[in-house]
Amino acid sequence: MPVTRTLFPLYQLGNPQLRIFRPNWFLTLVRPGKEQPPDTVQFRIPMVMTKNDVKNYLEKIYNVPVGVVRTRIQFGSNKKRNHLNQRVKQPDYKVAYVQLAQGQTFAFPDIFPEKDNTPAEGSMEAIQEKFMEDEKQKQKPDPRRGGITEWFGL
Repeated sequence: MPVTRTLFPLYQLGNPQLRIFRPNWFLTLVRPGKEQPPDTVQFRIPMVMTKNDVKNYLEKIYNVPVGVVRTRIQFGSNKKRNHLNQRVKQPDYKVAYVQLAQGQTFAFPDIFPEKDNTPAEGSMEAIQEKFMEDEKQKQKPDPRRGGITEWFGL
């Protein structure tokens, strides 16, 4: 059986429909360690990327209105050691704080919402939970003893 392949039209100079421009880098959205204002988003970016590159990247590719971009370089940790007890340095990286345009906010989506963990009546989980409650009740001291431990007889 012959192998068929799809043939795309060849790129010809002056044919704008076949031009695809992809950036040479990518941004990584990071959940910040410290509390940020609701209009600020933190990214990890390549060292060669500038503030203007970040702004153009977000506005042109993702249509995100950007107000201000601030960057800093984070020094990589050099506390780890390898099997020869030599220090191993993690690479440095650049962090960009993007402040969105007026009136725009960003919030991380709740990917793992809390579930209602009430077990069904008569299920194994319900029986185990009732047993654990009974055991906890047995371990509580008798309030009539006035705080005196059980091993001390009255």
